[in-house]
Amino acid sequence: MTQPIHWNAEALWQAIAPQLPGFSVEVLPSIGSSNTELMRRAREGQTDPVLLIAEQQTAGRGRLGRNWISGVGDSLMFSLGMPLAPRDWSGLSLAVGVSVAESLQPQLPAAGSAVPKIGIKWPNDLWLEGDRKLAGILIETASFVGSHQHDVHAPRYVVIGVGINVRPRPGDGMRTPPACLQELDPALDAPTALACILPALVNEVQVFAHGGFAPLMERFARRDLLAGREVVLSDGSSGLAQGVGADGGFLVRTAAGLQAVTSSEISVRPR
Repeated sequence: MTQPIHWNAEALWQAIAPQLPGFSVEVLPSIGSSNTELMRRAREGQTDPVLLIAEQQTAGRGRLGRNWISGVGDSLMFSLGMPLAPRDWSGLSLAVGVSVAESLQPQLPAAGSAVPKIGIKWPNDLWLEGDRKLAGILIETASFVGSHQHDVHAPRYVVIGVGINVRPRPGDGMRTPPACLQELDPALDAPTALACILPALVNEVQVFAHGGFAPLMERFARRDLLAGREVVLSDGSSGLAQGVGADGGFLVRTAAGLQAVTSSEISVRPR
């Protein structure tokens, strides 16, 4: 029998409510997709800030519509919904990735350490060194009901979905087995990880709304696992990854010169 998970929702609410008036915390034993649920609510006019925790997702979604399905306690899966009006939305997924990585591993391991670094694979995955996926981030937005949908500066409701492997999971069909938090600390469980992540994440998103991605470039660079590596883009072109620009765009030096990529599937060439 699966043991109940103690999320300590009251403590989560107390930590966030002063920053987000009207904030609430919900825990659902099972749901198709926490992101889909919050997007549905937003389109119906429910736009209060909320943290929706899913103990199990049966139709979770990753980037490009890929499934993210996990058993109870195997992963941390949550969606944070809140109104947001940033000057520029570009780079939000990178800001979220930086915040989550730093919360889970505040200090980068020393060179030569047996502890792997939590890094970021542009645009929205966290990896452990060795190209093993630890977490995925999915960001979606919805216009407020009755708002001017074509006004790029109008507030929107943003849903930030995060899925993190906590326990080892099978790597059937994968080139490399997925990573999990318990490789870094066997004592880590989903509620502990969430309590580490959430306050800093809410703060980072609010700071991003005012300053955009540019102030985060140096912090991102310390976690960038693609910089200096050969990459292949979805259109078949290839080149050397050169970090990211001030807008979070992926920079690749190809035969045609330095190119900025804003939306593409990136694969990494083995060295």
